[in-house]
Amino acid sequence: MEPEELKEETLLSHLVELRSRLLKAGSCILVLFLCMAPFSDFIFSSVALPLMRQLPEGSSMIATQVASPFLTPFKTTMFAALFLSMPVVLYQIWSFAAPGLYYKEKRFAFPLLVSSIALFYLGTVFAYVVVFPIVFAFFTSAAPTGVAVMTDIASYLDFVLVLFFAFGVAFEVPIATVILVWSGLTTIETLAKNRAYVFLGAFIIGMLVTPPDIISQTLLAVPVYLLYECGILLARVLSKPKEPTTENE
Repeated sequence: MEPEELKEETLLSHLVELRSRLLKAGSCILVLFLCMAPFSDFIFSSVALPLMRQLPEGSSMIATQVASPFLTPFKTTMFAALFLSMPVVLYQIWSFAAPGLYYKEKRFAFPLLVSSIALFYLGTVFAYVVVFPIVFAFFTSAAPTGVAVMTDIASYLDFVLVLFFAFGVAFEVPIATVILVWSGLTTIETLAKNRAYVFLGAFIIGMLVTPPDIISQTLLAVPVYLLYECGILLARVLSKPKEPTTENE
C-alpha cells in the first residue's frame, strides 16, 4: 500500500475551523439550556431526589444565600445541558482533530471515542442510581441525636457535581488502559503485574475524590478495579495478532 498523505492546512484555516467547531458546540449547549430553562425547578428536584428520599420526615433542604433559590436551579440546568450535549461537543472535537489522523488511527480512535462517551454516561448513572442513595442514607442516619439534617441547596449541587465527574471519569479506565497499550507506552503483561498497585491506588483515589467515608470510597474503588481488569481483557482482544493467511498459487 502507498503511504497515506495528509493534507496540510495553514494556521489561519485551523483557527477558522476551530472557531466554527466551538460555535457549533456552544450553540448546542445554549439551545439545550434555553429549552430546559423553564423546567429548571423540576431538573433540580430530580437531581436532589436521592437526598430528599433519605431526609427524616419533616426535614427539607435550605438556602443559606440570598440568590441561591434562583441561581442554583439554573446552574443545575446549565450543567444538565452540558451533560446532554457532550456527544455533540466531543464530535466537534473529533471533527477538528480527525483530518490530522491517518486512516489506521481513525479506525481505532472513533470507536474509542464512542465508548468513552457511553462509559462516562454509565458512570454518572451508576453514581445517581447506586451511590447516592447509599451515601445519603449513611450520612442522614449518622447525624447525632438532636441534629436536624437540612442541607444547603448550593452545597448539595457542588457535592453531587464532584461525584458525577468522579464516577464518570473513573468509568473511563478501560479506554485509558487500551490507549496505553495501543500507543506502546506499556504492555499487557506490565499492566497485569501491577494489579496490586492499581487496587491500592483505586482506594486512594476514592479517598481523595469522594466524601470521607468508607462506603463511597469503596463504591468508587471497586468498580475502578473491575473496569481495569475489563480494560486488560479488552486490550488482549484488540491486540491479538491475526492469523497469517496463505495464498494459493
